[in-house]
Amino acid sequence: MYEHKIKYTFNCITLNVVVSISPSGEIVEGDSVTLSCSSDSNPPAEISWFKGGTIVGSGRIYSISNISSDHSEEYKCKSRNQHGETYSDAVTLNVMCEFIIKHNMLILGFHYFNPPKNVSVSKNGSGEIVEGDSVTLSCSSDSNPPAEISWFKENQSSAVGSGQSFSALQSGRFYCEAHNQHGSQRSDAVAVTVKGSGEQTCITFFSLDS
Repeated sequence: MYEHKIKYTFNCITLNVVVSISPSGEIVEGDSVTLSCSSDSNPPAEISWFKGGTIVGSGRIYSISNISSDHSEEYKCKSRNQHGETYSDAVTLNVMCEFIIKHNMLILGFHYFNPPKNVSVSKNGSGEIVEGDSVTLSCSSDSNPPAEISWFKENQSSAVGSGQSFSALQSGRFYCEAHNQHGSQRSDAVAVTVKGSGEQTCITFFSLDS
């Protein structure tokens, strides 16, 4: 009897990329956290890790030891082989601050949340641009959990942008507003003046009335 065996190899793009967090539940400063990325692919995929939009690691496991509030952010993994790449859904780490008070052998733990504070706008790049270019403004704030950022142009009720950075293409006074479930705060305004070709762009900071 003659047998002829045929072996088929199926190549496929990465699929079903999932991130899991260990331990699950509440995360407090000082804890150790492990993020795991699972991916079904053939051939096996390379795994990369992103915090926000910045790559921070590689491999199926990404570990953070002695975690702090600075690690509060959205994380996701990217699975890639020669047939394509796929991103997982983002997972958010909310790291809670912990204060310990010791008095008469009684230990009390407090988880501290705060609304946005110290909200400010900074300018990236040169202040000398010509018409047709843009000025990139960046918004920073201190908050726990991390704040969402909206951008406004003075005398307009609707937001003109969102996220930590904003590209101003026209003259005006712009400010950012940071907000989480515990409150909100707006920055001082930044004046952007876009002049004609060959002239300079002026960036001036103004204090807003409360």
